[in-house]
Amino acid sequence: MFSSQLTEDQMVLQDMSRKFSANEIAPVAAKHDQDSSFPVDIVQSAIELGLMNLTLDPDYGGSGLSMLDACIVVEELAAGCAGTTTSLIGNDLGLAPIAIAGTEVQKQQFIAPVIEQKGLASFCLTEPSAGSDFAGVRSKLTKVEGGYRLNGAKQWITNSGYAKQFAVFATLDVSLREKGMCCVIVDAKADGVTLGKHEDKLGQRASDTRGITFDDVFISQANLVGAEGKGFEIAIATLDHVRPLTASIAVGLSRRAFEFALEYAKERKQFGQPLTEYQIIQATLADAATNLEASRLLVWQAAAKADRGERNVLASTMAKSFAADAAMQIATDAVQIFGGYGYMKEYPVEKLMRDAKFSQIHQGPNQVQRLNIARELLEAG
Repeated sequence: MFSSQLTEDQMVLQDMSRKFSANEIAPVAAKHDQDSSFPVDIVQSAIELGLMNLTLDPDYGGSGLSMLDACIVVEELAAGCAGTTTSLIGNDLGLAPIAIAGTEVQKQQFIAPVIEQKGLASFCLTEPSAGSDFAGVRSKLTKVEGGYRLNGAKQWITNSGYAKQFAVFATLDVSLREKGMCCVIVDAKADGVTLGKHEDKLGQRASDTRGITFDDVFISQANLVGAEGKGFEIAIATLDHVRPLTASIAVGLSRRAFEFALEYAKERKQFGQPLTEYQIIQATLADAATNLEASRLLVWQAAAKADRGERNVLASTMAKSFAADAAMQIATDAVQIFGGYGYMKEYPVEKLMRDAKFSQIHQGPNQVQRLNIARELLEAG
């Protein structure tokens, strides 16, 4: 049974995260957005407070939070800045393949040092010709003595410009599709690794996003996570694991947009009365509040399933899809309520609208998420 009632410990965690977001993230969010600059100081502060590496095992330096606790934290952080929060959960994604499928030796070698050194790791799946078609990766692993040679390119990789290591998904044979895929750990400073330019994005501009090229990079056999041909399963398990956190970013953004819209509607007068006196504004705010609450409950339900060890693919996919669409709608309505002011960068809601669009695309666009939902329903039936 799922309960939305927070425990006392969860409320303390929520309050700490909310204060960090309000004091450290929100005041500089517009600056990082304008400059498209990476929030290095915020990342380091979050690490020190245990607001990064949220779901990773304490045995390797992680915070060891339950998925529900982590989602509570992420919502608060995202209310300060969604782009910054995408960076802050980067290790929960980039180190998850090792946590899920790595050996004890690999966890000690590839998770613990990154966290101990207050470093970052990146998840490298998407390619220029393989976006939502995860099985269609063309980055190639060629067997050589002692390991492999990696050649290929990855695209739109979060935190890649600051990461110490990459979890890279590549294939032994393109014709085998998912059956040929492997997961390997690559040192960011290895010979043959070249970072692309920092992408100039529409939204979530505080998040560092780049392409990576691998030119005949040697990969030790010890860096293969799981067995050969199991990379696709590891990638999907990783995305399933992190999806509630991704959805929580959308919830935090939605909440902030709703708060701005509600406050402005109370203060702004048109034709001699506050905007809140107009039924169309009341209806817009009511829809926003309802969708916000529904988004949060879907996310928490998916997180609770994960914490109980239940299969939560359907719940987490619904949560991500619904929360992302809700964020886009709520942020757009907030701009509309602000009117002309909402279109100006001097006011906060235009950034929220730009940031929200990323939620509908990130880790699989919502059109694909709906196909996944339908497949789960049909297979269950």
